[in-house]
Amino acid sequence: MILGRQNCKMVQLVYIGSYTNEEHPEGISLYSFNGQNGELTLVETYSDLPNASFLEVNKEGTVLYAVSETETYEGRFGGSAAAYAIEAGTGRLSRINQQPADGSAPCYISLDAANRKVYVANYLSGDVTVFPVEARGGLGEHTQLIKHEGELGPQADRQEAPHAHSIVPSPDNRFAVAADLGLDRLIVSRIDAESGELLLHGTAALKPGAGPRHLVFNANSTFVYAINELDSTVTVLSYEAAAGSLAAVQTLSTLPEDFGGVSYCADIHLSEDGRFLYASNRGHDSIAVYGVDRDSGTLSVVGWQSTRGRTPRNFALSPQDEFLLAANQDSNSIVVFRRDAETGMLQETGHTAAVSRPVCVRFL
Repeated sequence: MILGRQNCKMVQLVYIGSYTNEEHPEGISLYSFNGQNGELTLVETYSDLPNASFLEVNKEGTVLYAVSETETYEGRFGGSAAAYAIEAGTGRLSRINQQPADGSAPCYISLDAANRKVYVANYLSGDVTVFPVEARGGLGEHTQLIKHEGELGPQADRQEAPHAHSIVPSPDNRFAVAADLGLDRLIVSRIDAESGELLLHGTAALKPGAGPRHLVFNANSTFVYAINELDSTVTVLSYEAAAGSLAAVQTLSTLPEDFGGVSYCADIHLSEDGRFLYASNRGHDSIAVYGVDRDSGTLSVVGWQSTRGRTPRNFALSPQDEFLLAANQDSNSIVVFRRDAETGMLQETGHTAAVSRPVCVRFL
């Protein structure tokens, strides 16, 4: 079967990144996805990249980038990142190359809009690695290793050092925002127009002990939504695109008022129309659903949907936003939900895929 890139509603392609071990060495899995009923079918697995905990696909759909979340790579300190060519029509991967990150436990990877630089957030060492993109989409040797510094947050067991958890370029590609869990800060860097290098520009402080993890810009670059792992909240920040500045305007819990257990947030996404925001809870094991006021940017709770599994790490909305796929790390499953475009709520489809320790979902 020949599969297209988002132009065929019937069949789509999705990559799953997983933590690996000797019994399950498959770091990346390729699935076909039925865009009408939500069924997932395994196409191929790849065992050449351990702990492929975060994936990114370039806008042309020709290259997949992945981190290998390890503490050492080929005998040197730090993890690594790899580039794969995507075969047109089938989505199958072939390795282009792999480069050391020189930062420990890389956990997030992103690509600037010009396809010039790949950014990697290294959790344990608290820094960001910048790679140039070479011919055919391969990774060159890194040109920057940016150490995060600043006052640490109050949770001594988790905020004992800087912990870079993500880095996201702005839609206009003028700035990149990194979330540091250890510093309770969003760190803004200017993207140099000529070189593509990152230049420190400013920071935005969040509530002490929040532990920011992931973030997303809205479509017209007026707001940023940050999910905070440690205190299970979402923070809405106004964003001045010309100045590259952020200011917090609202913070809401991701948990129901009657929940008394332990839970930590993970991932965050906006619907394509900007009307709904989704956030994952690990412990409560749910997706929180919020309505978005597109003028003020503020959120209101719509409800929660159980992910029907344990520890939903990453999740993804399908092309056209008709489905949501939740990666339940500790129950080894991808669970498929249908999304109601009017209410924003999720409904079970009955479709799941058994995947060992899935932690990232990326549609082609």
